[in-house]
Amino acid sequence: MERSFGHAFSHPELCIAALTHRSAGADHNERLEFLGDSILNCSVARLLYDAHPQADEGALSRLRATLVSGETLAQIAGELGLGEHLNLGGGELKSGGFRRASILADALEAMLGAIFLDSGFEAAAAAVKRLLGPRMSDLPAADLLKDPKTRLQEMLQKRGLALPVYTLTAVAGDAHEQSFTISCEVPILELAAVGEGGSRRRAEQLAAARLLDLLPPEMRNSQ
Repeated sequence: MERSFGHAFSHPELCIAALTHRSAGADHNERLEFLGDSILNCSVARLLYDAHPQADEGALSRLRATLVSGETLAQIAGELGLGEHLNLGGGELKSGGFRRASILADALEAMLGAIFLDSGFEAAAAAVKRLLGPRMSDLPAADLLKDPKTRLQEMLQKRGLALPVYTLTAVAGDAHEQSFTISCEVPILELAAVGEGGSRRRAEQLAAARLLDLLPPEMRNSQ
């Protein structure tokens, strides 16, 4: 793990704690994970700030969210073989906790927190750059990371058109497991689409995504 993170610990007990899940004992990694999460966000923010001098706050935030997502962190942890070094309780071992994305992502953040306590912010930031720097070149354009509702709204506003109208048309299922149906309409373009989801927000996003696909090619290609 030291080689993977590019850091040799002066206090090895910090590394051990970072790799210890709460199921394995009292001296676990949750406090280190809390610390590492903040260090990760700050370090990635600085990397993006330097790499994208023309990007606004919204674009930088979307790019950072992609880089520090639990999915991305778990993928990196898996590539490092971090799961093989975790100290887990018996229950987690039996259930395959060393492969669980949330446990891997948390342990990676805890390692960053441990490096910070061991050698300071610059050492932790260097580890972040080592792990996440290569992924920055693979990031999609910030505009493509916007959710469908935002993209649709901005596209219409750019052309001086009225905002889309979202209407709840149906609710099905029991209270704890409901399904919502939402229609999204752009009357001036005579376009409408329907989305279904486990929440109103999810249904609206799906409806907006489908309506985006119905827009004239010249509108879609200029977004």
